[in-house]
Amino acid sequence: MPHETALIATIAAAFVFAFTFGMAASSLRLPPLVGYLLAGVMMGPFTPGFVGDLSLASQLAEIGVILLMFGVGLHFSIPDLLAVRRIAVPGAIAQIVVATLLGALLAWTWDWSLAAGLMFGLCLSVASTVVLLRALEQQRKLHTPVGRIAVGWLIVEDLVMVLALVLIPALAEVLSNSGSAAGSTAALLKTLGVTLAKVAMFVVLALVVGVRVVPWLLTLVSRTGSRELFTLGVLAVALGIAFGSAALFGVSFALGAFFAGVIMSESDLSQRAAERSLPLQDAFAVLFFVSVGMLFDPSIVVREPLRLLAVMGIIVVGKSIAAFLIVLLFRFPMGTALTVSASLAQIGEFSFILAALGVALGLMPPDGRDLILAGALLSITLNPLFFAIQPHLERWLRGRNGRAGKPDAEGAQRPYAPRNHAIVVGHGRVGGAITAALESAHQPFIVIDSDRPRFEALRARGAPVLYGDARQSDLLVEAGIHDARVLLVATAEPFQSRRVVEVARALNPDLSIIARAQSQTEQAALSSAGADHALTGEHELAQAMLRESLRDAH
Repeated sequence: MPHETALIATIAAAFVFAFTFGMAASSLRLPPLVGYLLAGVMMGPFTPGFVGDLSLASQLAEIGVILLMFGVGLHFSIPDLLAVRRIAVPGAIAQIVVATLLGALLAWTWDWSLAAGLMFGLCLSVASTVVLLRALEQQRKLHTPVGRIAVGWLIVEDLVMVLALVLIPALAEVLSNSGSAAGSTAALLKTLGVTLAKVAMFVVLALVVGVRVVPWLLTLVSRTGSRELFTLGVLAVALGIAFGSAALFGVSFALGAFFAGVIMSESDLSQRAAERSLPLQDAFAVLFFVSVGMLFDPSIVVREPLRLLAVMGIIVVGKSIAAFLIVLLFRFPMGTALTVSASLAQIGEFSFILAALGVALGLMPPDGRDLILAGALLSITLNPLFFAIQPHLERWLRGRNGRAGKPDAEGAQRPYAPRNHAIVVGHGRVGGAITAALESAHQPFIVIDSDRPRFEALRARGAPVLYGDARQSDLLVEAGIHDARVLLVATAEPFQSRRVVEVARALNPDLSIIARAQSQTEQAALSSAGADHALTGEHELAQAMLRESLRDAH
């Protein structure tokens, strides 16, 4: 053949299979992640038909891991974590310890080594951030107090797993007892010391130098006005820091990518960076999940059904009960405890990364990876069911013991429930002026903003505000779109504004919508999307100048 097609065939087949099975999963109201994993199974060597190139898929998956971790770092929020630190930090750590010990105990009954048991248990201890965020969004709980607890809990779990990804390769020889010197306490302490010293050097350099250089660089690139250069700059920072951290400091790609995201999150352009990198994150994340599915031997379901049931017991029952009791121990309402439990009753991307690492380092047998993948597929598929039965389980538990947990406060699932109010999208200079005028007129309003510093500032002063992308219909519903008087779209991004208008008009055909436009072309586009009024700064300035000139003439 005139061209080498292995890479193209693998990527093309991965996207086609992932799209097909992802759509099938979505039509069944399952997370598309289930479809992506099944697509990998269909492309793997254990099923008939097309077989993808596993070595190429693994390298593409490595890029997927880097971009996944970059996204985790980019959306990492210290304020969100600090707001729920009293429950999220001890709760997540305690739940990880319980799940790890349960997994290690189960592996011990199978005559696995201690190292294999600990790796296996660690893989079962961490939930999928992707699945959790989707579940909370569907339940309209993402921006509620219980949603913040669950997200904070996952942030702590992610941080623990990032640390594990750094330490496990360095301690692989010690954990597997492959050498007498490495097995000694002195060698263990030396290995830990060297590894932590390298990590500390990298973290200090990243946070001291990177926080200054990266935002400056992004600002410099943004001034060129080139979207392509800005996107390229974001990817260069993500992949460059990830590769440099591994080459210079010996730390994992995952840690480097995570800190690249953390560094970039400090920039005022972090939201724009997230939007520019999101398509590639999505594409390579799909390739990552497909490559994981290619490694899965589905015969494990038939060969080891009892072991799989035991694994599901730890994921669904063991972890959930541990989280439920921990949340109640901190005197939170029963509904909060059940929501957190349901959120954590699954495993996902970090489990796959750890399982692949464990098998590659010889710390865990391939059967362990297959059991983890099967457990992930089943737990993610069943996760919506846990949220569906939560209200019934809560009523049953309250009937059994009325004192078990405090009742949830009225309206706790919705921080702000006004009527006949204004929804302001974007709180920059224009949005800030609008809310100031509404406050002066004593008119009810709620702000939707995707800029983390502005959101935190508004929340700190007690203003009604929701964090997120107003193009998401769930967020507009949470802001009370059906009961609102007017929607004021004050963002400067034309494509975002147009989509907000389209979604809002579909949700509430009678709503008055006023949008900000930058040009006459944008005015026409916003009007066709459903805006009642699309106003440009030049037009309003001209009208104001004309009014002043006519008043002086009289």
